[in-house]
Amino acid sequence: MKKIRLTFLFLFVAFTLTTQAQNMSSSYTTGLGIKMWGDGAGITLKHFASSNTAFEGIGYFWRGGTRITGLYEIHFDIANAAGLKWYIGPGAHVGFYNNRYNDKPYYNDWSSGSYVGLDGVIGLDYKFNGVPLNLSVDWQPSFEFGDNRGFIGIWGGLGIRYTFN
Repeated sequence: MKKIRLTFLFLFVAFTLTTQAQNMSSSYTTGLGIKMWGDGAGITLKHFASSNTAFEGIGYFWRGGTRITGLYEIHFDIANAAGLKWYIGPGAHVGFYNNRYNDKPYYNDWSSGSYVGLDGVIGLDYKFNGVPLNLSVDWQPSFEFGDNRGFIGIWGGLGIRYTFN
């Protein structure tokens, strides 16, 4: 029985070290974390479908509602900056808003309800070499459809993700 335990312990440690070694490079396959912006925060999951294309899903939560966003991102290397890429791409979202908390003047005409919209994204993505950590900063301008809706330029933020391979 002791040999079986030692074998499982050895396999677990070997698997963990292998996984961590994969996470230590300056690239990653999947990252899970948070995205912070001016009025709230969200959960972000980013997955690379190829070496330069990724899908990102974001669930934003704040006092005025919830917004679910899906983005398709095309990544480009930045010369002489290992681990740093810039990206751009399209996306879409659905928002569930409650205007009773909107006390700023520019929200006066906004109404509660569910809305859909088209998004864009442009940003920077950095994967730390030697650490399973990724940082991103981006801007996500969008156009929302519906009464008293239109262009919205306040989305985006700072993303902090734990990376997996």
